[in-house]
Amino acid sequence: VQLQASGGGLVEPGGSLRLSCAAEGIFFDLFIMGWYRQAPGKERELVAAVSGGGTTNYADFVKGRFTISRDSANNTVCLQMNTLKPEDTAVYYCNAKRWDNVEGYWGQGTLVTVSS
Repeated sequence: VQLQASGGGLVEPGGSLRLSCAAEGIFFDLFIMGWYRQAPGKERELVAAVSGGGTTNYADFVKGRFTISRDSANNTVCLQMNTLKPEDTAVYYCNAKRWDNVEGYWGQGTLVTVSS
């Protein structure tokens, strides 16, 4: 199983970034795909998730700014991040969790830095 995340980088406050995660080795439609983040000195926290049926869940701190989407044809999940704030600076991780919680996987992190 491999979750390959990409798209992080440095952006100014108010800017946008799009993260992508390509999944290999899983039956994609059975998995809830999510993005988590971990800032220095803080615990990892859920940012957004999307089920195989398309149901989405967002952390309050990103509602209205971030959009998660999935593409079953290409086994990818994306996180469109708009109106970025310095407090969004963190390492962002892709996660795949099977709907019955039998198995789960993490991708490598991708660093997002929001700074002027």
